[in-house]
Amino acid sequence: MVGDEEPKTGGLDWTAAYRRLRQLEDTTREAATADPAQERALLDERALRLARATAPHAEPGHLLEIVHFHAGAQDYALETRFVREVLRTSEQRVTLPGSPEQLRGVVLLHGEVLAVVELAPLFGRPASTQHGPVLVVGQGRAELGVCAERVEEVLSVSRDALMPPPAALGAQERGLVAGLTREGIIVLEGEALLRDGRLFFDLSEERVS
Repeated sequence: MVGDEEPKTGGLDWTAAYRRLRQLEDTTREAATADPAQERALLDERALRLARATAPHAEPGHLLEIVHFHAGAQDYALETRFVREVLRTSEQRVTLPGSPEQLRGVVLLHGEVLAVVELAPLFGRPASTQHGPVLVVGQGRAELGVCAERVEEVLSVSRDALMPPPAALGAQERGLVAGLTREGIIVLEGEALLRDGRLFFDLSEERVS
């Protein structure tokens, strides 16, 4: 259990963050217990149903089904197989003053603490100051929350139609990009994103106990 002592590492007030997460969890639980209809509304607020259009017949792996979203003055996309849900509101996010630029805070999702990150710093852009939906991404389970200013649509694009990553990107950044659509959308490599150590942080309570 987290005590009232000062956090020991990184200059981040992890004690206050976990205290705030617990307050949000208690508030959500009380609201759900008081009114089942409100519980359904809360769940609806957290999950944006991704409308999946029927894709034309193609050889397996030829078409990519992607979620198009906007963040930090750039359009990105990620394959739907990596997007587990979309949180519509930022109210459940707890910010961490003094954290790295790409760490925008944490959320409590289904009882687990999840880091919420910003992609822009990875591509040499300033982090966005706007708040919007959070894409919950992972393989088999929720691993990471990705900030977005808005989620646009679900698209099907041909892998062969993607253009190479911009030459201006460094090798590390190019490794995160599957390609560019003709509209300038950066299609991210989901597996590479989930392996990037810059986006993962030790969020265990033991670090502040």
